[in-house]
Amino acid sequence: NSPDGTGQVVAEFAKCYPLSHQDPEFKYGVVLQSRIGEKGLTSALQRGIDDAIDLYGARIVTWMDCDLSMPPEDVPKLIKSIQERGADLAVGSRWVAGGGDIAHGKMARILSWIINHIAIVILGNQVHDYTSGFIAARSRVLKKIRLRGDYGEYCIDLLCRASRSGYKLVEVPYLCVPRKSGESKTGINLFDYLDKGKHYVATIFRLM
Repeated sequence: NSPDGTGQVVAEFAKCYPLSHQDPEFKYGVVLQSRIGEKGLTSALQRGIDDAIDLYGARIVTWMDCDLSMPPEDVPKLIKSIQERGADLAVGSRWVAGGGDIAHGKMARILSWIINHIAIVILGNQVHDYTSGFIAARSRVLKKIRLRGDYGEYCIDLLCRASRSGYKLVEVPYLCVPRKSGESKTGINLFDYLDKGKHYVATIFRLM
């Protein structure tokens, strides 16, 4: 349901790299999901998760921001950490050794740091980047724990509930870099960041 032409671009890739759930030998490919009239980040992610598992039999599902602020080359690292470290869910983390954030201004980084430290104090230190949004998880986790929320607070909710359910979480450092294109929906000024941040903090206290 994107008005910026993303759908047309994905459709062209899907023609070149088709993926059919009717082909048991498929290795990779592209599928366009069109959501006419539906809106919202969390519901879009849940739709993608459901289709990946139910239609294509995905054993591990991963997602990231499409503006390339999250390096695609780090996706295999998330998957590998699940496969080799016996984890159920891997989090791309800016706030562990080897990670960082050069994409956002000082104020945005400070607010992110504050929110994550509130989450660590209240919800536990099994994760240091509760607002990551750069995730890979086994399908059994995502079948049990469905995403909740309207925007990025879904990630706090998911990581907290996964940990409390006894799943093993691991963090993989990554460097968040300036977006290649598009405009941020998180915020472009202090007021926007504070407005989004209040929902993150409310989610943390709801999970206490």
